[in-house]
Amino acid sequence: MKFIDEARIQVHAGKGGDGVASFRREKFVPRGGPDGGDGGRGGSVWARADRNVNTLVDYRYARIHRAQDGAGGRGSDCDGGAGRDIELRVPVGTIIRDRETGEVIADLAEDGARALLARGGRGGLGNLHFKSSVNRAPRQFTRGEAGERSGLALELRVLADVGLLGLPNAGKSTLLRAVSSARPKVADYPFTTLHPSLGVVRLGHDASFAVADIPGLIEGAAEGAGLGHQFLRHLARTRLLLHLVDVAAPDADPASDARAIARELKKYDASLYRKPRWLVFNKIDLVGDSDVRIRRILRALRWTGPWFKVSASTGEGCRALCAAAYRTLSPAGKARSRHAA
Repeated sequence: MKFIDEARIQVHAGKGGDGVASFRREKFVPRGGPDGGDGGRGGSVWARADRNVNTLVDYRYARIHRAQDGAGGRGSDCDGGAGRDIELRVPVGTIIRDRETGEVIADLAEDGARALLARGGRGGLGNLHFKSSVNRAPRQFTRGEAGERSGLALELRVLADVGLLGLPNAGKSTLLRAVSSARPKVADYPFTTLHPSLGVVRLGHDASFAVADIPGLIEGAAEGAGLGHQFLRHLARTRLLLHLVDVAAPDADPASDARAIARELKKYDASLYRKPRWLVFNKIDLVGDSDVRIRRILRALRWTGPWFKVSASTGEGCRALCAAAYRTLSPAGKARSRHAA
């Protein structure tokens, strides 16, 4: 299924049914009086988060969503039926904004969460409501109200505990395959990841956390360069960032590249930049002097935070990395590892 994480739609709630002016007419009941019923309310438009939905692709092609109008009132004091509501199923993690103002209408971060997007119009009043001691035969009635209409922007933010970031071909997808059952595309060229991938790391019966892999970042990503800028929003809900650094890349300056990624995070969203971030030195199996290279990079960056060295392709160091991440994410785990040998 094609991954779509943005969509723009219109929602139209149903119009309320009109009231009616009617009078009781029976053979032996002269001047029976008013008996016009009320119109039914219009249907409303709701959104509901559903964990079985993974993409907004349905809303990329079906842009207008209308609820049913209420039925008009009838004689014999019969009210019209209410219009049926409609419910739009969206992935868990969807944010819904007003397209004109940008105001957040709903943040559906939990399965089953619901939000009212457009309220149906109220039904009109029948002439029965206008009867009084001085107006025995009222002919007044009211029309039903129009339902609300809105232009909305839907934005999906993947729900994950840990986010992977780094340059294209740093080994993020390989690491995700190594630590979870996810199977993102892996190849020996940049930008093999074209959309976010989500995997669950399981360390035991009740020990697990979710990891999100986004397309690789390049310098200028915050202004739209490359692919990663389209998906940086998916890191907004994460609690920990793993910044992969390729220690085996030929003719590269890993310290400069790491600074560039940090700058892009800061330019895109300062709160994202302030999230806990660990350096993960990958592809240590491809170089014989990985420890020397890592120490050189750490000195160049003046890095004092946690760091790990792994080989995503062979699995070396991956379990220690995952165990440390789980300890940090777990409510009971407060200790943070400084580095892994």
